[in-house]
Parts: sequence; structure tokens; C-alpha cells
Amino acid sequence: MKDCRTIIESAFLEKVGKRPERVVVRSPGRVNLIGEHTDYNEGFVLPASVDKAMVFVVSPRADGICHFYAADLKDEFSAAIASIERTQKGWPNYLLGVIEEMKKMGFNVPGCDVVFGGDIPIGAGMSSSAAVECGFAFALNQLFDFEISRIDLVKLGQRSENNFVGVNCGIMDQFVNIFGEDQKVLKIDCRSLAYEYFPFEREDLAIVLCETEAKRSLASSEYNVRRQQCETGVRILQKNRPDIRSLRDVNLEFLNEHRKQMEPIILQRCAYVVEENERVLRACEDLHRNDFRSFGEQMHRSHSGLRDGYQVSSPDLDFLVESASSISGVLGARMMGAGFGGCTINLVEQKSVDTFVEEMKEHYRQRTGKANNVYVTHIQSGTRLLPLIEN
Repeated sequence: MKDCRTIIESAFLEKVGKRPERVVVRSPGRVNLIGEHTDYNEGFVLPASVDKAMVFVVSPRADGICHFYAADLKDEFSAAIASIERTQKGWPNYLLGVIEEMKKMGFNVPGCDVVFGGDIPIGAGMSSSAAVECGFAFALNQLFDFEISRIDLVKLGQRSENNFVGVNCGIMDQFVNIFGEDQKVLKIDCRSLAYEYFPFEREDLAIVLCETEAKRSLASSEYNVRRQQCETGVRILQKNRPDIRSLRDVNLEFLNEHRKQMEPIILQRCAYVVEENERVLRACEDLHRNDFRSFGEQMHRSHSGLRDGYQVSSPDLDFLVESASSISGVLGARMMGAGFGGCTINLVEQKSVDTFVEEMKEHYRQRTGKANNVYVTHIQSGTRLLPLIEN
């Protein structure tokens, strides 16, 4: 992160100049260890913030202008804060949406210069978008002493993506970005937003992501289909028990008692969600016992459910999981994210990481003829203010 910070601070000096009044913020990417497609069913997820991050240097202006420089893209953008509109350029919308949501909350941003960039790989499933939204919101909150609470920063980041960027994301990415801690994973209750930390203190373990390099062309449409199928299942179950709000309120015994009321495909989708919620809870118990063998088994079962029950995996994702499972030192592997492409997440003993990376790249090249990216990550704290270094 030091190298990345140096690059961004140098870019700030070049583009903006020396500013004694400024803040420097580190805003991380995230992984989700287990708990997929449970968020919109008001269930549980188990994410963690990681050591790949965006760095922001932000200083105030008094002229009502926001000026952004995206160092990685070598691109810049300016707008009047009084008349913010979406831009076809794309990337500035993630920042503009934050300012717009702050305005709605009654906070006045007088103007700002922003230089940012980082090492979160775009499209790898580490939620670079939430890192941009929450990192920028955190920086403005610090710079202008708005005193917005951490949970309200989370909600602001989500609203900016929902309302301004136009992506109907859940709250997990923004939540773990702000609340993440070193050597801990975060169990989030997606209904109440209650959260609990669980220890992840094995320093000899790495979290490794393997990309498929496949575009997730079906992800958006099939995501909506799965959501509708779950809602159909809930409506059927509510006829037997009106207090059911979501699949979160259902256990397998109750679901099986009423299975004949459902079409097989609806039952299949509901069963996956109920089982995945139970897997998250068991995985948390494993962490309490420091039992990473059992934790890894929960990851494998999660992938089987996503492949067979929820049917959101793909041949490439399945191949990567099967390949990982054959390599010594791998404790767990599964697809991560919406599915139909994207990446797998793997729990790998540190001593085996180099071998794992080489073999996974070679396996994928032999299968597809293409190279794929493999990213080694470790759990690190959420968005934080960095101390200023005088130039």
C-alpha cells in the first residue's frame, strides 16, 4: 500500500499542488468468504476487507467545483456541485453520487480536489465501486467535519450506487468497507444490519482469487430470475405461516413439510438459500474454534449448492474449483459473487501459495488457451484515515 500511496500523493502534487489542508484515506476492496445470494433474502453474509485498496487525497476548494483525477485511468473530470448530473464518462458518477447524497442529507460540500487510485483489480469481484464510494464519502466527512456516523456512511455509499450510478446493489460491500477489521471477518445480518466479528487469525493462510476472464453476460438477468423465484417461494410459504417475511424465517424442516406446494425449481432455489444461511452460521462456529478445515468444507458445500441448487455457476468456475481442490494446501474453494463468470475464492496455506498460483494459471491455460489473473490477498482493516506525510 505504501507504493500506491506514494503514487497517488505524487499525482496530487502534480495535478493540484502542495496543500497543507488535505486528508489521505485508504479504502479497501473486499471478499465474501461464504453466504452468496443470501443478502436479498434477508439472510447472513461473511465478508472481510482486504489488503488491496484505493487511496484518496482530497483537499477543499471554495469555488463550488469538484475536480477529480483518476490516476489509474489518467483521466480527469470537473463539475459544479450546485448542478450535478450523471456523465457518460462513467467513472465520475461513483464520486458525484456521493456528493449528491450528501446534499440530500443537508451537508454542504463547498468544493474539492480529489486524486485517487489503487490496486483493487477492476472486475475481479472485490468491489472497487464500494471502495470508491465509501473512501470518498469518508474523506469528505473527515475534511469538512460533517460528523456522519459510520453506519450512515455505509447507507450513503449504497444509495449513491443505487440512485446515481443506477446499480441495484445490496449493502454488504459498503458495510464491510467501513466496518472491516484486521484479522477478523464480519457476519452481517442483512435484515437488521446487526453485525458480529469473528476471528481469522491464521497468518499462515491466504485468500486467493482466481478469475475466469469470462464476461458475466447472464448474471444480471438470471440474478433477477433467482430473486423472483425466492419471492415466489416465500409467498407460497406465507399461506401456511403468515409471519414469514423472507427465506430467513424458514428452516429445512418447514420447507420440506410444504414441498409439494411448490414447483420443483422453486423448492430447489429456496432450499439452497436456507442451507446457505445455515452454512454461514456453522462457518462462524468453525472460526470460533479456529477450525479452518471445517470452515473450508463449508466453502466446498457452498459451491456445490450454488452449482446444483441455485444453478448460477459455470463450467469455467466449476473447473477452477475442482482444480483448486486437487492442490495440496487448499482448505476451501468456491465461486464468489453473482455467478456465470467472475472468480473463485480459495483458502490456501501460505506455504502452498506460490505453487497454487502457478498450477491454477497453467490448468486454466491448458483448458481455455487463455491466461487468467490470480490475486493473493490477506484480511486488513476497513476504510481509514492515513497520517499526513509532509512533502
